[in-house]
Amino acid sequence: VSLSDGSMQTVLLPFWIAGVGSIASIISFFAVGTQNDATQQQLNRALHKGTIVGTVLTAIFSGFVTHFVFEDHRSYGQKILGCIVLGLIAGVLIGQVTEYFTSYSYWPTQSIVKSGATGPGTVIIQGLGVGMISTVLPTIILVASIIACEALAGEYGIAIAAVGMLSTLGITLATDAYGPIADNAGGIAEMAHLDHSVRATTDALDALGNTTAATGKGFAIGSAVLTALSLMAAFKKRAGLTENGISVEIDEPVVLAGALIGAVLPFLFAALTMFSVQKAAGAIIMEVRHQFSTIEGLREGTAEADSDRCVAISTETAVHEMILPGLYALLTPITVGFLVGPRCLIGLLGGSITSGMMLAIMMANSGGAWDNAKKYIEIEGASGGKGTEIHKACVVGDTVGDPFKDTSGPALNILIKLMSIVSLTIAPFMQSYSKDWEHWYYGILPLLLLLIGNFIIYVLFWRNEHVVSIESKPEPIHEPDGKPVEHEEETSPMVSMAHDIT
Repeated sequence: VSLSDGSMQTVLLPFWIAGVGSIASIISFFAVGTQNDATQQQLNRALHKGTIVGTVLTAIFSGFVTHFVFEDHRSYGQKILGCIVLGLIAGVLIGQVTEYFTSYSYWPTQSIVKSGATGPGTVIIQGLGVGMISTVLPTIILVASIIACEALAGEYGIAIAAVGMLSTLGITLATDAYGPIADNAGGIAEMAHLDHSVRATTDALDALGNTTAATGKGFAIGSAVLTALSLMAAFKKRAGLTENGISVEIDEPVVLAGALIGAVLPFLFAALTMFSVQKAAGAIIMEVRHQFSTIEGLREGTAEADSDRCVAISTETAVHEMILPGLYALLTPITVGFLVGPRCLIGLLGGSITSGMMLAIMMANSGGAWDNAKKYIEIEGASGGKGTEIHKACVVGDTVGDPFKDTSGPALNILIKLMSIVSLTIAPFMQSYSKDWEHWYYGILPLLLLLIGNFIIYVLFWRNEHVVSIESKPEPIHEPDGKPVEHEEETSPMVSMAHDIT
């Protein structure tokens, strides 16, 4: 509404675009299909058909919508259509780039497997390098889209491009959700001791799912950047910066200070979620060790494991550990905005968008590439297949990649959007700010809440944190003759379950 300048046509257009995009997504589902024993490239193409069909249909339907909505302003309607199409194309291109860097059919993921010849350390280094370099092309795509849309229709053009990118969310979200569904299907097949052919099929689908999940995350962060940029422009108007002629220049100390605060927030957010994964994983490992040492027959497969306990540990830790990141996401923009002023808050939003986008893409693509490097060995038999030292090195990379691609990376797109929405919500209360620090006392309360929240979380959940150490070993199980049972390296269903949960 803030960017539409009061025009009912521009206010209603996003609803029409979202509606025709939903219809196009439903139709595109029927374009997805493949044959038995398909290769990874064939499976990728099958899902691409659905995405491309949905994108093309949405562009066609959007042409009809803009034709009728802007019947009296055909030239402006064509510019708006151009922005919608640019958003759709940007989404498809980001998906293609993500596939290249995460699918084991291409060089980047295969290079991680080759680096495993010298151990897990080089696997981690190569995976980080792949993730970092994978941010270049999505950045160029988004920059080109933003500049082109701004030239066509100003700030509203950028906003409607974000709507266009999100209009095919039906098919895009389906391909993203496909990954964890295939992963869980493989876990069920293993725990149910189904035929190896079933597990081979689910492994192939899981490898594809890693790529589609990374593609979905790249799509999500791209749309988050466009959306946050539009919300930031709306914030400037609602906070009165535009009307009052207050300048917001990056070379001004207050704005740059805000940008630095915003740039560090995604790293803080990612660090907190990584710590949370370590705590949950460590607690589950200790529980698994405890059950192996106390439940007779568990190692031999004659007794049932208490899987409910592992699920309870995972869910309880997840709820507890999200309190502190949530506090930072909600209270940081409120604190900075009221304590310093809207100019500093604008800098904070700009810094969080830029660093958050890079970090999210890097983590999602590194994690997907690490996971598929392991799958490349297991499915295709690369570098000697399972059980080799290279495979063990890639398993280490996959262990690091799971929290990258499944926890910290996806959380950053939520952080960017949430801080932008919170800032836009409090913008009307900042219209009285004519200079920085004018009403600093309003920021004391949210700052105190943030500090008190940190202290409470530390006391309740962090102070007595149990860290899994080398000394934390399971008690040995003894045979009737008194000899301890050697721990086997073969993965049991209990260990597989713990890995899947973490």
